[in-house]
Amino acid sequence: MFTGLVESLGTIRSLDKRGDAARLILETPLALELSFGESLAVNGCCLTVTTKEASSASFDLLGETLARTNLGHLAAGSRVNLERALRADGRFGGHFVQGHIDTTAKVISVENKNADLLLLIELPLAGARYFIEKGSIAVNGVSLTVSSLGEDRFGLWIIPHTLQETNLGDLKVGDRVNLEYDMLAKYAARQIAAR
Repeated sequence: MFTGLVESLGTIRSLDKRGDAARLILETPLALELSFGESLAVNGCCLTVTTKEASSASFDLLGETLARTNLGHLAAGSRVNLERALRADGRFGGHFVQGHIDTTAKVISVENKNADLLLLIELPLAGARYFIEKGSIAVNGVSLTVSSLGEDRFGLWIIPHTLQETNLGDLKVGDRVNLEYDMLAKYAARQIAAR
């Protein structure tokens, strides 16, 4: 379980594709603190540390991970958002984030508004029922609030602190971002559909 509060940025050293799977190696300042088998959210996707060195950690990516996330489309040098799993005695900010990416979506617009940034992202039609204005969404693992909602897009305001501490400021029109819908919205929709 994660909170969507990014702890650090990492940089992709390499992504070695092996058939329908891949090996991802990240340069990360968290490397010394990580343990083998530990969960780490990478751009919001829960991955397992398989090897580590003083300044890097490796992860095995399955075909399902490559198909559902933007990780397979990133190149060496790309920055990724990192968050370690929430400790049971930790402070809980953000919202409940599982690290299970639902889909990716394309960035439609990136507009600087003084020190803030307004992002418009395509609304995945299959998941539209999970969106409400002022509701939660995890974008590349960052817990954000939906500021506007249209028929084919949703908006997000990004404050300077978030721009500095995450990779959201790196986004360009056409980039794909990882989306994890709000877990509570998914459970509510499932319950309503079962009636």
